Amino acid sequence: MSNTDLATLKVAKVIDARGSACPGPLLEAKKGIGQVKVGEIIEIKSSDPGTRNDIPAWAKKVGHEYMGLLESEGHDRLFVTRKK
Repeated sequence: MSNTDLATLKVAKVIDARGSACPGPLLEAKKGIGQVKVGEIIEIKSSDPGTRNDIPAWAKKVGHEYMGLLESEGHDRLFVTRKK
């Protein structure tokens, strides 16, 4: 998915985990995904570089769809669609 497409996604929930060290952003994502409906998208904002690997691996492992990430000033914005 292109950066333009990611920037225009309709996000159901934003999880702001900036400033949280590993595994904080992943734990916040796990809680947040349960608060949206199947087919909806969560956005995880994280300043922890490990999140770039953790979120895609978690999404694949549990059956959600990792959409990609956008780099922002001082943090990443990662997008996951709930699939089950």
